[in-house]
Amino acid sequence: AMKLQTPQFQALFTPGLRSVAELFEKKNYELRIAGGAVRDLLSGMTPQDVDFATTATPAEMKEMFTSAGVRLINNKGEKHGTITARLHEQNFEITTLRIDVVTDGRHAEVEFTTDWEKDAERRDLTVNSMFLGLDGMLYDFFNGYEDLKNKKIRFVGKASERIQEDYLRILRYFRFYGRIAEKPGDHEPSTLQAVKENAKGLAGISGERIWVELKKILLGNHVNHLIQLMYELDIAQYIGLPLDGNLEEFDRVTKNIQNLCPKPMTVLSSLFKVKDDVTNLDLRLKISKEEKNLGLFLVKHRQELTKASGPEPLRPYQDFIMDSREANTNSKICELLKYQGEEHLLREMQQWTVPSFPVSGHDLRKMGVSSGKEIGTALQQLREEWKKSGYHMDKEELLSCLKKL
Repeated sequence: AMKLQTPQFQALFTPGLRSVAELFEKKNYELRIAGGAVRDLLSGMTPQDVDFATTATPAEMKEMFTSAGVRLINNKGEKHGTITARLHEQNFEITTLRIDVVTDGRHAEVEFTTDWEKDAERRDLTVNSMFLGLDGMLYDFFNGYEDLKNKKIRFVGKASERIQEDYLRILRYFRFYGRIAEKPGDHEPSTLQAVKENAKGLAGISGERIWVELKKILLGNHVNHLIQLMYELDIAQYIGLPLDGNLEEFDRVTKNIQNLCPKPMTVLSSLFKVKDDVTNLDLRLKISKEEKNLGLFLVKHRQELTKASGPEPLRPYQDFIMDSREANTNSKICELLKYQGEEHLLREMQQWTVPSFPVSGHDLRKMGVSSGKEIGTALQQLREEWKKSGYHMDKEELLSCLKKL
């Protein structure tokens, strides 16, 4: 048996966790760390959030916490068996072991159990199905630790059964593949077969849930391989991706942006050929307004808005920002530079501050230009001159320029 005693594991034992552990011990209920946190700890990482599992029922937990004067937070998780307790400024989410009785591919009706293996059995992937005792003892019914060490992503039990319990698990498979697997293409043929046969089930999953997973896939490893695979396995059409996605462009752009921390939409836009592709994605996934605008922006400008030859390669982008009337053009241009793989220009762009035009209508009035219309025209002409100078001319130079005009 394996016992974990890493610094990351030790660091979990805050005053809050010690108090929780004590309460459960007093009542003889078993309490273990579950799922993703175990996977992270075994990988030597500090988990983002820690979920706990227990043999105690929700009613037993409520009774135990309430009589100990512990505050419970109502997170509506109770019908799934989750109680959230707050101790020492920290929340603890603790879920009763359970079996799925009926599933419809989206939701499950659950029944509580005290059998740890039965609970592990209904989890999605082997690497997510382990438990860790508070003494560091690992409980691993499906060789999750072996799979994690070998960087293998496998469903617990039969892939098709797990997928049919919740079709979103298809995308979770891809996401964890992009996070854990060492190289592209290392899938079990039977898993891919199960994914292909069940792809249609994704049509019934809400766009919001799909988008959460898809964004993580787009920012993970092997993204080019995984999106190509989605087309091969007939998944793409059910999750809002264009039927004839531009896979060559996608391949090119995913190489461009490898180390540039793009937004998910920047990566995805390379699949789109026309702006309707963005609109259709939005209809299916209900993406944010900002994401949609970024997609439309990239599809529209990626071809013709490119660096200038000569000493000022950044000028076309700067001019675009200066001419734009919108607030966040700057960040869109940065995403465009990532898309185009222009690493050096991106760095320059991030250091550039938008200069402000030094002349106002007030200055012109002082010079005797009185009618509003004339002021408008003059300002426009001066703005053009300023732009030609690379935004370097100051107020004095501009106003002497006006005299010539």
